[in-house]
Amino acid sequence: MTNIQTRTRLAKNPWLKLVLELGPLGVFFLMNSRAYLIFDVPKEQNIFYATGCFMVATLVALAVSYALLRKIPTMPLVTGVFVVILGGLTLWLHNDEFIKLKPTLTNLLFAGVLLSGYALGKPVMRLLFDSAFNLTYEGWMILTRRWGFFFIFLAIVNEIVWRNFSTDFWVGFKLFGIMPITFIFAACQMPVLTRHVPKDTPEQDAA
Repeated sequence: MTNIQTRTRLAKNPWLKLVLELGPLGVFFLMNSRAYLIFDVPKEQNIFYATGCFMVATLVALAVSYALLRKIPTMPLVTGVFVVILGGLTLWLHNDEFIKLKPTLTNLLFAGVLLSGYALGKPVMRLLFDSAFNLTYEGWMILTRRWGFFFIFLAIVNEIVWRNFSTDFWVGFKLFGIMPITFIFAACQMPVLTRHVPKDTPEQDAA
């Protein structure tokens, strides 16, 4: 098996994607609940140690992704940039509001890009999914619109949770609330993926 074939197989492996994307979040949750035991610090300092470990885990996940696939998917890359910038501000200014704002800002950014593309007739979702699916223009436009509004929903939910609940609850909700909601929403888009597969025709093959 050639290197290209191996990378193609890895790129399509859902378990690898799951580990690379959820791994840093799992580290964040674990350190937020155990940092006071590991580093012998007051519990209220957990979030700052968790943020530092989250930044490192995110960079490691991006590096592993590039090493295996020779590319970094668009969404994890953008998210990683926000983690490093806002995580750095969290540690530098010793203010956990920056890391709590990260999901709001990243989701609003994705929503803005998707809905702007939709308004201009550009199926931007195809770029964020790195062409993982083969869909018609109409199919990509439907996903672009739906995911755009879903990212707005996630931003609103994040604002409600971090402003009204404890830090520990917010961290746990990111892993055990937001992720299941996202998986359920993604699963609900399966009919679009099946209905809007391009039909091969002699004319298309010739083109």
